[in-house]
Amino acid sequence: MQSSEPALETDTDILRSRLEQYPRAQYPVQHAVTQFHLGVALLHASQPAQALAALNIAQSGFAAAGLVLELAKTVNMQGVAMRDTGDLTAAAGAFGRAVTAFAKLDQRLEEAAASYNVGLVHRLLGDSAQARSALTRAKELFEEANLPVQEGAAARELGTLLLTDGRVDEAIVVLSDAVSRAQDGGDGAGLGAAANALGLAHLAAGTPTDAIASFRTACGAHPRSLRPAEHAMAKANLALAQERAGEPARARLAATQALGVSGVSGPVRELALTVLDRLLAPTGNVLLDVVEDEPDEGWAVLFRDEVTRWGDCSSAQRATAAGEWVDGVLQRSGRGPELTEAFLNALLELPPAAYGRIVEAIVRATGQRSQTDADRFRSITRSGMARFPIPQWQRMAATFNRAAQTHGQPADWS
Repeated sequence: MQSSEPALETDTDILRSRLEQYPRAQYPVQHAVTQFHLGVALLHASQPAQALAALNIAQSGFAAAGLVLELAKTVNMQGVAMRDTGDLTAAAGAFGRAVTAFAKLDQRLEEAAASYNVGLVHRLLGDSAQARSALTRAKELFEEANLPVQEGAAARELGTLLLTDGRVDEAIVVLSDAVSRAQDGGDGAGLGAAANALGLAHLAAGTPTDAIASFRTACGAHPRSLRPAEHAMAKANLALAQERAGEPARARLAATQALGVSGVSGPVRELALTVLDRLLAPTGNVLLDVVEDEPDEGWAVLFRDEVTRWGDCSSAQRATAAGEWVDGVLQRSGRGPELTEAFLNALLELPPAAYGRIVEAIVRATGQRSQTDADRFRSITRSGMARFPIPQWQRMAATFNRAAQTHGQPADWS
């Protein structure tokens, strides 16, 4: 049965209808303007070949009418369409012509955008010198216009190119600027990308401690819940930097967390596994080993990242992690309540389903210890819960008690 409702018109449908109102012979300028907007709409609809056809008509119309600014904008968009169809050489030529036209017209912001496009295409073509020149010009013009996000993007691409070319010291300077500009512009995704590239540059320079700081920034700017692929990449890179800095426990923790991200890419998985293979087997609870060496203000991030992994991993992996947590807390009973408070703080941030899975795993692991150890762990956990406001404490205790009853254990977590 077909719907009786008419299909909604798309932007391209509306623009094609408008072309009929402006026949080319009678309304050449209006027709060219409409073809230009149709080309842009088709690009947004991922139809670059059709977009190029519309933009070619627009170019002819603007050229005939002597509208040089409109012509330059059209040539720039033609470059986008050519790039998207895979004709990089033609795209480089179009972008180059657009840059020249915008410069003559003193349209500096348009020149900046076209220069940025020129740089990206020449980098793909393997012409580093041309790419560096264009990206440098774009960065300068975006800085002049006080556009930190765009300036940061140009600096990031330029810095990455310098790093690829082996010009490490220059890359560090430019990528540090990219990080600053992304921060100034509130560009989280740009900050993560720039910080990750800066971390790689520091690794290439043999300064893993600086790389660690950059990769930590990248991890924070790429939240696992919003950009999981980028987060996993930054975590794996962080693991590599920590290994090179002689921090095996931290490296193991970061690599394990990278592998715990759902759908992690092949190269990221390979890097994380390679780091783990080079490290000695852990002799204790890796999380707590790292926490003990971390200032208190850094605990929240460590616990948050780890419990998130627990919530997403397999039941067998979660059971192992829960057992290691129970044993680790028992070994550190002097700081047990303090550690438990930080752990529960992170646990409370999880969605209810993940929170419930982890509570159940901890209760089950507790029941598998000796009576003495189980009683002591429950006592430590109760002390940690008691540090929370009464409503939170009551909810947590109730959740633990329900899980205990389900598994035939004493409901004495409150």
